[in-house]
Amino acid sequence: MSNLKKTLHGLRLACIALIFVSVSPRSWGAYFQADTNGVRADVNEETTIDVQDVPEVLSIPEPVLRERLAKLEKDIPLNYNKTVHGFIDYFTFRKPSYTKKVLERVPMFFPLYERVLAQHEIPDELKYLSIVESSLDPKAVSRVGAGGLWQFMPYTGEEYQLYQDQYVDERMDPVKSTDAACRYLKRLYNVFGDWHLALAAYNSGPGTVKRAMRRSGGDSFWTIYDYLPKETRAYVPQFIALTYMMNYANDHGIYAERPEYPIPCDTIHVNGYLSIERFCQYSGVPLTEIQKMNPSIMTGVLSDQTRGFVLRVPKAHFDYFAANRRAILDSAGRSPMVSTNMLLATTESVDYGSGSATKRDHFPFTDANEEQARESQLVVAANSLAEEEEDVEQVVRRKPKKLVYVVKKGEALSNIAEKYNVEVYDLKKWNHLRSNRIQRGQKLTILREPAVPSTSTRLASTAKSQLKTEVAKKTKSYKPKYHRVQEGDTLWNISQRYSDLTVEELKKLNKIKGNSLKPGQRLIVG
Repeated sequence: MSNLKKTLHGLRLACIALIFVSVSPRSWGAYFQADTNGVRADVNEETTIDVQDVPEVLSIPEPVLRERLAKLEKDIPLNYNKTVHGFIDYFTFRKPSYTKKVLERVPMFFPLYERVLAQHEIPDELKYLSIVESSLDPKAVSRVGAGGLWQFMPYTGEEYQLYQDQYVDERMDPVKSTDAACRYLKRLYNVFGDWHLALAAYNSGPGTVKRAMRRSGGDSFWTIYDYLPKETRAYVPQFIALTYMMNYANDHGIYAERPEYPIPCDTIHVNGYLSIERFCQYSGVPLTEIQKMNPSIMTGVLSDQTRGFVLRVPKAHFDYFAANRRAILDSAGRSPMVSTNMLLATTESVDYGSGSATKRDHFPFTDANEEQARESQLVVAANSLAEEEEDVEQVVRRKPKKLVYVVKKGEALSNIAEKYNVEVYDLKKWNHLRSNRIQRGQKLTILREPAVPSTSTRLASTAKSQLKTEVAKKTKSYKPKYHRVQEGDTLWNISQRYSDLTVEELKKLNKIKGNSLKPGQRLIVG
């Protein structure tokens, strides 16, 4: 009996092996479906895919890949080798869900990439690099702090004029970050004269590539391959593999089932405090849509220091906003640190006409520079002073006066800001300064806003005195003021928003022992 059992067991194993061998290569993807979670992190965070991770059995015939890569090749070489072949199989059979996800995002961002790449006169194929970097996720952040579609490190972003603070991070802005990436890639190509080396330098830095060239004596990516960091060795092969996948995924049974397309939008130019949550509440715009269309907003508010921020609003909701703009912005823009006659924003109406899907008035294509050039502007005031709209509009349309100031010995930014009645924050932003340090003889740009017409000034003064009278009446019977904590709020920025409070007073008033806050928590602020 024992021999019979052994014989039957051997026959069973032979049948299973025969069934596995008979499975066609295209269906092997089913065996790898269990390992498809967290794909974006694998590809984006330090490109942790290793050559050892790819399947050892190459399913796609080598002649087919060689022929297809040769057809795709334009300005950037698409070399075939076993490493590239392994990555193509990886994205075809082991991570088909990842490939499908990226395919669905392509219609959203590739038209923007193609336009900006053409403007900078660099190869169109570089659009595939953003897949290697971020999987086309504008909010992607790596474990070392690189962020956005093109994964700029904070210091590199500052070098390419991508503004960053606790409220706004322009590395996440599709238009601005794409323009910065094109400038950086063009600069790297001018240094190395080879696109593969430029890509390697984009990943690991030009210094790393130069050291590898010196140590190896090579002058191409493949000749210095063994001298590059592990991550960078996988970078160019992944670029080639994903270039192939974006063009031939359908041939391997991978399709974009739910493609994402640009969203028709109009814009509002915000110059002051704005609560995004209250703006959505009163305008009827879903908060998720605003967050998706404005990925550079890092918290639930824009600070009172905001200048010229372009807020994208879905076209479908813009007409309602335009009809009720005064009430909406009065409610969403009211902050104790903002005076009642402050000009909050300028909005722009766009004529879509026919074939609007091909125009640049869709997220993520809206460019702040192009928007500012449009003629039709609506001026939005925070209260009844908006009745003097014509006078204010004339002021807004005037360009700020540009001054060049030469720093004198012993001067600090605070002294210069006080002298010209501007904020230190603005001085640093206008001059792309990372710190408060300045040197004697350094030239600083200072923008001076045009004076408000005398009629508006008189009205503002009258409104201010009326406001004081109303406040005096209300304070006879004391009622506490509350602040609802939003994600990203800290005790410090709340105390800054309510200028008559310090952090210690705020903690004492609300009986807070530590420094932690929870979203939704209600604080007494006055």
